[in-house]
Amino acid sequence: MAAMQLESIPGVEIDADGTFKYILVRVQRAGATEHRDIVRGTKAAEFHNHIFEKVNPEMEKLDFECKCLGGGKIDHNSRDKKIRVFGLSTGYGKEDHSVAVDILKKAYNDYEITWSDDKN
Repeated sequence: MAAMQLESIPGVEIDADGTFKYILVRVQRAGATEHRDIVRGTKAAEFHNHIFEKVNPEMEKLDFECKCLGGGKIDHNSRDKKIRVFGLSTGYGKEDHSVAVDILKKAYNDYEITWSDDKN
């Protein structure tokens, strides 16, 4: 079986609605320079590291290494097609929200997506 390619990893996996924590994760093969940044977020995570603790083993099974670049919160309103990215992760630090927004815009191209450095 051929190894999974970076492009095959979904760029975004977030909950359909609500306000929840998210992280930006850099995924790459060991020793490789090529990488892909992905956004993961869920209401099920009490802390940002809970998201990473789920993503990392999934990527390791596919022979990828992961590094959390930081995080924050996402407010997702699917009815109004709006996503707001804000806040920071106490454990991982604040990620460059503009990077997460660029990734989100590819997955939700018919949404209004904004970001701020506001904490809430």
